[in-house]
Amino acid sequence: MSFDARIRAAIEGDIRSGTLRPGNRLLSEHELAALHGCSRATVSKAMGALHRAGLIERRRKAGSFVADQHVHSAVLEVPDLAALIAARGHVYRWQLLSRRLSGSALHVEGLHHEGDTALALETRSIAIDTVPQAAQESFDTIAPGTWLLAHIPWTSARHRIRAAGASAAEARALGVAENTACLILERSTWRGDAAVTTVRQVFRGDMFDMVAHFEPSRT
Repeated sequence: MSFDARIRAAIEGDIRSGTLRPGNRLLSEHELAALHGCSRATVSKAMGALHRAGLIERRRKAGSFVADQHVHSAVLEVPDLAALIAARGHVYRWQLLSRRLSGSALHVEGLHHEGDTALALETRSIAIDTVPQAAQESFDTIAPGTWLLAHIPWTSARHRIRAAGASAAEARALGVAENTACLILERSTWRGDAAVTTVRQVFRGDMFDMVAHFEPSRT
């Protein structure tokens, strides 16, 4: 492993473990070079990589600081929040708020937690005609989205993404002030012509990003 990769791995490890917290100031490039016994150019390369990864902020004349770590999800994917949060080295927890079977739909509401913080409020309907086994699942310990991804593949999906202030009920559930900026994802999935699920997720805007990477077509 190269020097710059080792420096990056060391700092990233401290950020992932919580040894370095959002807002903490990092050692200067001169100090890091002395600590690791390498050139400042090598340190600068490592810091640039950390900055591009969104792990640190570089402030002119102030130095480098640990960035607030948002959860990132690709816009065109159906994300498994449990896997996304675990990949960041954080503890994920699903909290079931309500479960109700009505006709041919199972309605589930719950909270996705990252550590001790409520990240997203989810309201979901599952089509029992398409996924009959869902009627037997309590969803006490596993989020419906995680369960569905493991049990039934979808063939098409429609996303709607918008920003809005948290309603009074949403604010209470998320532990934020009313009208706090939130990212709202509304999604429906199908298997062939059969509906699978419709979900509305209200994410805290300060903790969640939706990103996508596109390559230009080569024709």
